[in-house]
Amino acid sequence: MLRIRDIEIDPKLVLAPMEGVTDVTFRRLIRQIGGCGLTVTEFIPAASLARGDVKFLRMAAFDPDESPIAIQIYGADPAVLAEAARVAEAKGAHILDLNMGCPSKQVCKNSGGSSLMKDIPHAQRIVRAMRAAVRIPFTVKMRAGWDASMRNAVDMARMCEDEGVEGLTVHWRTRADRYGGERDLGIIREVVEAVSVPVLANGDIVDIESAREAFAETGCAGLMIGRGAIRNPWVFAQISADMRGEEIPTVSLAERERVLLSYYEALRTTFKNDHGALGRMKKIARYFTRGVPEGDVLRSAIFYSTTVEQAYERIAEFFHGLREVEAGRPWTFTRAAPPPRRRGRQPQRTSPGTS
Repeated sequence: MLRIRDIEIDPKLVLAPMEGVTDVTFRRLIRQIGGCGLTVTEFIPAASLARGDVKFLRMAAFDPDESPIAIQIYGADPAVLAEAARVAEAKGAHILDLNMGCPSKQVCKNSGGSSLMKDIPHAQRIVRAMRAAVRIPFTVKMRAGWDASMRNAVDMARMCEDEGVEGLTVHWRTRADRYGGERDLGIIREVVEAVSVPVLANGDIVDIESAREAFAETGCAGLMIGRGAIRNPWVFAQISADMRGEEIPTVSLAERERVLLSYYEALRTTFKNDHGALGRMKKIARYFTRGVPEGDVLRSAIFYSTTVEQAYERIAEFFHGLREVEAGRPWTFTRAAPPPRRRGRQPQRTSPGTS
């Protein structure tokens, strides 16, 4: 069992914070499926949380039965981060987490996220101020370093432990790698061997095989899973069953359809209008459909939908087609055509930000 001070995390699998994904609705979905021992909020700007901005206080909200829950914050000013830490504790977080892993330009240009990997003395001032501000367990999520010439996760981890950090998550990528790079779990093992606090491994853990590999190659205390959970929300249940030596749960077409539609319907109650819900639906579809037969057809069907109702109709038709094929009856899948382009700037397709 993984334990962060007095907080038991069982199974020792954690849902990673992802911008625009791990809101309370998605976390609720993961918890309903099961197998996840700890959920983490989206990463929240410390300045906004410290000011009490309603939007960001809402991002820090969680279900009464969501336990344990960690609130992750990011920023560069020690005093502001300390105040945001107090707010997170007052909100009822069981664990406070500092983001030193986000590689986005927006976060790094303001000296937050993984840019802190370049400046251990400044990171130390931040960690010290936050540790002094709260009584709850305090953890840090980091990358291997800033770039290939500065893979300093071991030094950063030792500093964090010296300052009272009680758990660490290490992503094997550097900031320069962003979401690419050559997989190298060695840096995580080096951190595991350098500190006595629990260390979680993070980065491209998407199934049972990659989970086994991460445990074997790093000796880590647990795993944090991010984009793999969007593609396959059942990944926690499957990995946790494997760890217990139990039968691996399989996911039927009917279950995939049910989960997708129930999650989409929950999104409609979360957003103020269907336009916002449809945008989030399309974002999730980019990943969820990768585990589905003829997934590119489903992906285009949702992405090119102009209303929620149209997306629902296309999803129903797609899964009907899969059932026909499964029954041995002929069916032709046709990719949806994009709607006529509007004048003006088109929205960019982006990956969910991960810390």
